[in-house]
Amino acid sequence: RYEGREDFTVVMQPFFRSTLLPLNSNGQPDLSFFAADCFHFSARGYAEMAMALWNNMLEPMGEKQTYNNFTHDRSKLKCPNPEKRFLSTPRNSGFRSSLPNLEKNESSVPYWAVIVAAVAGVLVGSL
Repeated sequence: RYEGREDFTVVMQPFFRSTLLPLNSNGQPDLSFFAADCFHFSARGYAEMAMALWNNMLEPMGEKQTYNNFTHDRSKLKCPNPEKRFLSTPRNSGFRSSLPNLEKNESSVPYWAVIVAAVAGVLVGSL
């Protein structure tokens, strides 16, 4: 939708696509990255995600890291390159003519199935 625009773009940042659960020295999940509910991130976990997102925004298209290694090492934080002072977009990464075809395809799941599943989930959850 935005490929032809000069003033706006959308870029997917894949830093969380292949991320694995952080482990401690015993090979167990490192709970210091998670909040008390063990689902949401703690401040340490959010700091790691923020660094990974920042690094992804500076990496050129086609070279974006798809995982986060949870090292809690601030030296892995990237700085803007003096030659490329801007966030990476398809245009300034040289991907203008080779963007993937993102045409709207027919959904494989009918819209009513989502509604039925949501209502069933609410009913089961309330029981």
